[in-house]
Amino acid sequence: MSESTSALDSAQLHAELDTIFEEVLGNLTDLVAIPSVAWPSFDAANVTASAEAVANLARELGLDVDILSADQPDGTPGYPAVVASVPAPEGAPTVLLYAHHDVQPPGRAEDWDTEPFVATRRGDRLFGRGAADDKAGIMVHLTALRLLADRLGVGVTLFFEGEEEAGSPSFRNFLETYRDRLRADVIVVADSGNWAAGTPALTTSLRGMCAVEFEVSTLDHAVHSGMYGGVAPDAMLAMTKLLATLHDDDGSVAVAGLHADTETAIDYDEATLRTDSGVLPDTDLIGTGTLASRLWTQPSITVIGLDIPDVAVSSNTLQSSLKAKLSIRLAPGDTPASAVKAVEEHLRANLPFGAQLRIGETEGGSPWRADEDDPVVRTARQALTDAWGTESVTMGIGGSIPFIADLLDVFPGASILVTGVEDPDARAHSANESLYLPDFKAAIVAEALLLQRLGDRS
Repeated sequence: MSESTSALDSAQLHAELDTIFEEVLGNLTDLVAIPSVAWPSFDAANVTASAEAVANLARELGLDVDILSADQPDGTPGYPAVVASVPAPEGAPTVLLYAHHDVQPPGRAEDWDTEPFVATRRGDRLFGRGAADDKAGIMVHLTALRLLADRLGVGVTLFFEGEEEAGSPSFRNFLETYRDRLRADVIVVADSGNWAAGTPALTTSLRGMCAVEFEVSTLDHAVHSGMYGGVAPDAMLAMTKLLATLHDDDGSVAVAGLHADTETAIDYDEATLRTDSGVLPDTDLIGTGTLASRLWTQPSITVIGLDIPDVAVSSNTLQSSLKAKLSIRLAPGDTPASAVKAVEEHLRANLPFGAQLRIGETEGGSPWRADEDDPVVRTARQALTDAWGTESVTMGIGGSIPFIADLLDVFPGASILVTGVEDPDARAHSANESLYLPDFKAAIVAEALLLQRLGDRS
């Protein structure tokens, strides 16, 4: 190192970033222009092009770069990931910096105010698919390393995945295949958000998820509703009665055996939450406990699929069987296997009219909670506070990042930090996704401070 990393401070890094920020935005704009959707119905060549573009940016920093992949469980080749590294100085830790270069599909063009794959700056926001989720995360990592340059005091491995938005199907195999290349003492997952624009947060809890498909049958074939309605219980009646048992009258989950905590250190403003979620003015919110706990530390159950005839093609028929799919979000402290068992037992216990129940496919991902007493977590929080000039907070996320459980399994001794650049107005996955540029700049500085301080601790 050419100078002591301890000489760096937030103001100096912000000043250095200002001199290159337009170039950083140009690189991000180029990445947004690549429609890197890793879904079978989209052109895989775009994901390859995205990986190559990201790899070139890493090479410009002088890193050792590879584009790698691993097979998915069914043998299908996985999408390309970028892995780049710089070795650790003697006695210093290695930090794995994760983000993903694939993006969600754009959705309907008419829902966008700008072209989804043309990064468009309006005031303090940059609009475009992937501008926030998660190509900004890639640029946070790359730019933090660029700022530190030869002042970097830790080893760094970059891992930019290419199929996160498709469920990371090859992720575990990728970790196992390249375990030695990815091994690290600290893992930074830049795929979350902040409490609000201008208020930094470290994500310290994530709900897990599981999904259960099932079928309810009451008849051996469909029959005329006029001939047998009122005597023969149709599958729709049985299904709606069964689904109604999943929640109490106030909308709280009524399935016994699911873990829940009802208190949180911070909470949402109800008016803001209503605006962000789009709940209609006269519609009551559901559940009990703090609003944050309902989103972070309590379970939720949502019917996300129901196989019934569309109204446009419906007939006067009693349906003999009906399929449904539930999405269950799990509080930290629960497990997918335990939750699936609890839901299945509930369905069987509450099945009406002696109907038949067949459980179909299930899937799941584990919840996660950070150890807030970990010195690495405290270092990260202070870096956020210093970079923003505003006290950082810890927060949960109602959604899931299932691969964190894989990271913990493969690297059990690593400290995991979940950071990000999104804010409640970022609209990740939706039309008009955007990146709040002041927070983007602060996130870059915060990561540079974190890497500096992790090196100072060694």
